[in-house]
Amino acid sequence: MTDRNSFGLTETSVQTLRDNIQTAAAAGVDWIQIREKDLQTRELLELVRVAVVDTRTKETLILVNDRLDIALAAGAGGVHLGEQSMPLQEVSEWRRATGHTGFRIGVSCHSMEAAHAAGLDGADYIIFGPVFATPSKAAFGVPQGIEHLRAVCVTVEIPVLAIGGVTVENAGSCIAAGAAGVAAIRMFQEARDLEAVVKGLREK
Repeated sequence: MTDRNSFGLTETSVQTLRDNIQTAAAAGVDWIQIREKDLQTRELLELVRVAVVDTRTKETLILVNDRLDIALAAGAGGVHLGEQSMPLQEVSEWRRATGHTGFRIGVSCHSMEAAHAAGLDGADYIIFGPVFATPSKAAFGVPQGIEHLRAVCVTVEIPVLAIGGVTVENAGSCIAAGAAGVAAIRMFQEARDLEAVVKGLREK
């Protein structure tokens, strides 16, 4: 996930963000969720368009946080919906009606009930957490823990990605609990050797 505000980057640092996306794709990151909530529509659209072009020869899927309109206009691979986004059911119905079968729809979930509903309402995957303690997810309450993650993975029939305080060291416990993968901001954006981080995660 991208989030330049987490590191005090200003609005003039979009080029740095573009460079980071290129680096992540080259390192073998599977999905990149562009999560720049404060960017104006024109600037966000340009950022996503460039990201799609820059990763076209890679096996990296570009997802856009919240903005279905931007994802479609830029040719991104999907949209990720939060708790305050447009309803998942409406996006799922739009996809069925328009035949955008390859377009991914993901949802952030912070409870078993939300995860179960997402599976029923047509999500392709969910991001569940926070699994571990992390300042960026403090607003969502105490960490869910590995056992709650395991229960969600067993209950839903779609892939679950673990988020919240995930590191190279504890990612293996998430995979062992049934997660299909992990999502993170800090672990990827702060990495000095991103290729080594990705390799280490794939070995979990």
